[in-house]
Amino acid sequence: MAENKRLTVGYSTQALHNAIEIANYLRNKFSQTEIDDFYRLLTDFEKTVSLFPTLYPKSPKMKVRRAVLSKVLSVYYMSRKNKIAVVAILDNRWDESNRI
Repeated sequence: MAENKRLTVGYSTQALHNAIEIANYLRNKFSQTEIDDFYRLLTDFEKTVSLFPTLYPKSPKMKVRRAVLSKVLSVYYMSRKNKIAVVAILDNRWDESNRI
C-alpha cells in the first residue's frame, strides 16, 4: 500500500479571525465543552484533509472546497501543491453572504 504524504494546513488571517469569533460566541452562549468540541472538529478536519485534500466538494462558484464539519460548522479551503490553505471558518447559522 502506498504511503500517503500529509500536506501542511495553514490558516489565513480571515480564517483565524473566524475561529476566534466562533470561540468567543461559544464562550458567551455555551460552555467550555462546546469550545473544546469546536477545536476538536478543527483538529480532526486538519488530520483528514492533510491526507485527502480532495475529499470535500469544490464550490461551483469559487475555487474553494467546502467541508461541512457539523450542521453548524463549515470550513472553506483551497488545496495547493504541498499545502492546504483554510480561507474561512463559518458558523452555518450566521449569514454567509459577506464572510468569505
